Amino acid sequence: MDAVRLLKKLISIPSVNPMGRDVSGEIYFEGKLTQFLCDYFAELGVEYESIEVVPGRNNVIARTKVKPGVPTILMDVHQDTVPVEGMIVPPFEGTEKDGKIFGRGACDVKGGMASMLMAFTRLVQEDPPDAANVILSCTCDEEATVKGIEHLVNLWEEPSGLSQILTEPPDLGLVAEPTMLDIVVAHRGATRWKIKTTGKACHSSQPKDGINAIYRMADVLKALQEHAEELSQREAHPLCGPPTLSVGVIEGGESVNIVPDCCTIEIDRRVIPGEDGIDVMHQVEAFLKEKLPFEFEMLPPWITGVSLSDHNNGEWSDRLLSVIDTVDPDHKKVGVPYGTHAARVNQGGVPAMVFGPGSIAQAHTVDEWVEIDQLLKAEEVYFQFCANAGRVESSS
Repeated sequence: MDAVRLLKKLISIPSVNPMGRDVSGEIYFEGKLTQFLCDYFAELGVEYESIEVVPGRNNVIARTKVKPGVPTILMDVHQDTVPVEGMIVPPFEGTEKDGKIFGRGACDVKGGMASMLMAFTRLVQEDPPDAANVILSCTCDEEATVKGIEHLVNLWEEPSGLSQILTEPPDLGLVAEPTMLDIVVAHRGATRWKIKTTGKACHSSQPKDGINAIYRMADVLKALQEHAEELSQREAHPLCGPPTLSVGVIEGGESVNIVPDCCTIEIDRRVIPGEDGIDVMHQVEAFLKEKLPFEFEMLPPWITGVSLSDHNNGEWSDRLLSVIDTVDPDHKKVGVPYGTHAARVNQGGVPAMVFGPGSIAQAHTVDEWVEIDQLLKAEEVYFQFCANAGRVESSS
C-alpha cells in the first residue's frame, strides 16, 4: 500500500470528534480507526499497544525495533477529525482529483497520518543501520479537549505500568499537522473557559421587576472587547505574534417573554510563549472587576493554554530542515497562531516541533483536501529524518 491508497482508506473510516455535542452514530469517535491501526501494526509485526484514555477512546502506540545508543523519536498524529456538517465534497470517500485527495481529515490530519504510517512502515521493513528508535503515537481527542496527548505524556511523566513502550521521555517529539512542509518551531496555546452572569427572572411585560442577565453580559462583552484591544498592543512574540482574546459562544434566556436570569459566554484566550495559561484568566478577571459594578462568575477552564517555544528545538529543527532541503528546497522555520500537541510534549520536558503535508487553510473546510505531491514528500522527509538520526546523534 502506498501513501495515496492509505490516505483514501483512512478517510473512509470516520473518526469525527463530537466536539462536546450530545450526538451519536457510527461516524463519531475514533473506535473504528483505532481498530484499523491495531490491525495495521499487527500485520506489520511490530510491538504496539492500545491504551484507553476515556471509555471507548484509545491511544495507539507502536515502535520500531529497539537499538541501544541511538535517540528515540516520538512521531505523533491524532486520530480524530472535526465534524462534517456543511461539506460540499463526500466526507468519507477519499476522492482523488487534479492531484489532490478530498475528504474530511485529508489535510487535518489523516494526510499526515498516511505519510507517517508509510515512513514508519519503511523504517520497520528496511531497518536502516543509522535509524533512530521510533515510537509512533496515534492519539485521540485532539480537536476538543486534548485528553489523548495529556494521557500520552503522563506515561513518561508519571509511569504507571500502562505502557511498556513509552516508559521514559523520548529525545524528540515530531508532530504531524499541515505546515506546507515548513517546520513549526513555536506556536500559541489556548485557554478556554466560560463566564456567567446572573440576574432575576420576571415576566417580560414588567422587565423592571427583574434583572436581565443578558444585559449584564453585554457590559461584560464590551469590557472584553476593550481588553482584547489592549492585548493586541502588547509586545508580540517574534514568531507567533501578540496574544489574543475572542468570544465564540453566547447562551442565555429560556423564552422571549421571560427576563433572563442567566447568561454564559465561552472565551478563547490565545497564549504566547512566556505566558501562563491560568494567569491569563486571572488577568481577565481583574480587568472585569475593575470595569463592572456587578458580580460575575469565572467557570473553570476545560483547556489550559500551553504554548510551544523555540528555545530548545533549534538543533533538531536544523537537522530536519536539512532533510527537507534534499526533498523539496526553500522551506523555513515558522511560528503559527494555532496550537498543536507539540506544546504538551514540550511541557513534558521533550523538545518538539511540527511538520506535515497540506495547508492549515484547508483544515476544517467544506472541501478539505491535500496535495498528493506534498503527501509523498512528507513521507520521504519523515523517513529520511528518522533513518539518519542515529548517525547524526552518534557523530555530534
